[in-house]
Amino acid sequence: MTPNYKNVHNKFKLDNLNYKYADLMEVAYSYVKEGLPYQYELGNFLLDWLDSKDFIVVKTSGSTGKPKHIHIKKQAMVNSAIATGDFFNLKPGDKVLHCLPANFIAGKMMIVRAIVLGLELDMVEPSASPLIDYEKDYTFSAFTPMQLKNFAKYLKNIKTVIVGGGRVSQAITDLVKDKKPDVYETYGMTETISHIAVKKLNNFTEDDQKNSYFSALPGVLVSQDYRGCLVIDAPRLSNEKIITNDIVNVLTDSTFEWLGRFDNVINSGGVKLYPEQIEFKLRDKIKSEFFITSLPDETLGDKLILVIEDEKISIEDTVFNGLDKYEKPKETYFAAKFAVTASGKIHRKNTVESLKLL
Repeated sequence: MTPNYKNVHNKFKLDNLNYKYADLMEVAYSYVKEGLPYQYELGNFLLDWLDSKDFIVVKTSGSTGKPKHIHIKKQAMVNSAIATGDFFNLKPGDKVLHCLPANFIAGKMMIVRAIVLGLELDMVEPSASPLIDYEKDYTFSAFTPMQLKNFAKYLKNIKTVIVGGGRVSQAITDLVKDKKPDVYETYGMTETISHIAVKKLNNFTEDDQKNSYFSALPGVLVSQDYRGCLVIDAPRLSNEKIITNDIVNVLTDSTFEWLGRFDNVINSGGVKLYPEQIEFKLRDKIKSEFFITSLPDETLGDKLILVIEDEKISIEDTVFNGLDKYEKPKETYFAAKFAVTASGKIHRKNTVESLKLL
């Protein structure tokens, strides 16, 4: 029988303490009243989760359009938790580490998974470098790319790691390629209730596809719309198909290659260019943070530019050797500090505007 959102698994633990439904409500009130900022966020979510409504209200990140508030069914969140549990073989009593903010969908779903699947959840304050007990073993954890980069040397105590919330660079992939845990990059958004597909980054077996393909979780089918953007069919998560702004190459109805954002596509002299694909080719040649974007141009319509987070430094032309003819940036600009979104992603438009190039 499928678990219900009204139930708390009898194996569920939060910071080593077992809680039933009524007890968890008291903990939530306590966190809201006198907890630390991250505990306040946790308390607020628990109050929403334990109330009489069958949905929670969350703010989207803008993956399928402008950011907005949407209603997500609690049972759909339960279904998402079960799909993740099945894929990663999570069992009641497994210990999981939670170091994500509870005000974003990824952080909320770590809590739901623990409540639904009966996991023992250790909650630590979210930061770029989470402070945890490095001698404790965990079955499962989730990180942002920045956290994974800073935490890579301590991964030996975790069996399975997922990373999401931003593109995982080659530098980070290189950091985990020889690590003991299985590390997966995830694909998802608020509308899909966290991840709906994963891509393994290390510890490849003969049966694994060592490539850039994402594999959908059970019960999820994928296709493309007329723009070449990903369409997600996940009946247990959403009554309607979810149309994204992510350009993909669909290989099967359950595997796809992510190419970039429709919003970021550049038309330069009649040639469509995908910034994220160019960034991927440059990933191990530029040590600083960087991104590809464009500026208006009378001849080309849009001209490709490279923006680097650093002091002005010399960029050798050999850096661009692996790029196609039209992928080579026409200009390079430098910013002392990139603008970022609330979730920590680079805000390309605001960064360019801060440079007063437009």
